[in-house]
This record gives sequence, C-alpha cells and structure tokens, in this order.
Amino acid sequence: MSEPEEPKGRRELPVIGGRILSSDCPSRTLIRDVTGKWGILVLVALSEGPRRWSELRHGIAVISEKMLAQTLRVLEADGLVYRDSRPVVPPHVEYGLTAPGEEVTALLIPLLEWVGEYAEQREE
Repeated sequence: MSEPEEPKGRRELPVIGGRILSSDCPSRTLIRDVTGKWGILVLVALSEGPRRWSELRHGIAVISEKMLAQTLRVLEADGLVYRDSRPVVPPHVEYGLTAPGEEVTALLIPLLEWVGEYAEQREE
C-alpha cells in the first residue's frame, strides 16, 4: 500500500529539535519567553553580569515595573535567570544569568547585531 500524497503546493514544515513547530511542543513556550518583547532585552541587559532591579528598570527603556517583574519571574522559572536576595536592610536583590541563560544570550547577541545593521541599511 502506498503512502497518501500531500495536496499539491503543500509541504511539511521543517522539524528542528524534535517537534518545535508543533503547537503542543513545550519548546514553543520557551521560545516565546526568550524572544518576546521584554525577554530578549532583559537577557541582553544581564549579559555583562548581575544587575539590581533598579538598574534593569532604568536601563531598559520604557519597560514598566509590572512587565519587568513579570519577565524576570518567567525567565527565572525557565531556568535562564537567577535571583540573589540578601537579607540586609535595605534589601539587596540582584538578577543574573544562569549557565543556560548565558548560552542563549550568546546566541541572541549576534541576532540583535544583525537586526541593528539591517535596520540601518533600510533607513539609508
């Protein structure tokens, strides 16, 4: 018995890392968290070392306190960011990248550099 033919003009989407394009693949959530509007900026902001919350808040233009807190919680739950809270007065909290966070950020930086160069070319 032969395999059914696909409709003309319809091709399978590429499979990367298993079922990455499938709607039920858990990696889709991680992709959303990493490449979302704020996730990518928070990761890159932490690429040169740990930062306090206020440094992140002032360093990432126009991010609200609510979105920064939410993004940090999500990235921490994903295992990409750690939170270091020291029991002193006033409280001292820093955020930094975990080893997987450093790995993904090293992949994101060349992408952002390309985007910046391409955006400049389009403006010319």
